[in-house]
Amino acid sequence: MAETSYFPRRLILAGAMMSGLLLALAVHMLGQRFGLDLGSLWRSDAQEFMPAGAAIAWWLIAAMGFVGGYVTATLLHSAASGAIPPRMRQFLIAVGVLVLAGAGQAASAPSPVPTVAGVVAGVAALLLGGVMAFCGAHFALRKA
Repeated sequence: MAETSYFPRRLILAGAMMSGLLLALAVHMLGQRFGLDLGSLWRSDAQEFMPAGAAIAWWLIAAMGFVGGYVTATLLHSAASGAIPPRMRQFLIAVGVLVLAGAGQAASAPSPVPTVAGVVAGVAALLLGGVMAFCGAHFALRKA
């Protein structure tokens, strides 16, 4: 029987972080279209202490970064042994393409967020998504 081979741990961690980060940024861009933006935290014209849309966006970005990192690390860990059926692989590729295409379409439209707040929100989403994707991937690799 053939020996089971695995990807190196750092390669799995890097791939899972990039996947989780891209998913978090896609959710950030799609959320801006629905009024869930982190940019409202840094606007001076906000009447509330913390707008609910900003809090929901924060949790969505963090959750998608963590889940994306966790799922990708789990899939990459089992992919080398051929444990992923071809139909599942095709389904995951189709879902990833659709999410990134929707984010690309949302990013190409004019932004409803002012420029400085939009840049700060984008950087915050990038950092939050990256940290949470790392945490999800690290947690998945510790369990494996």
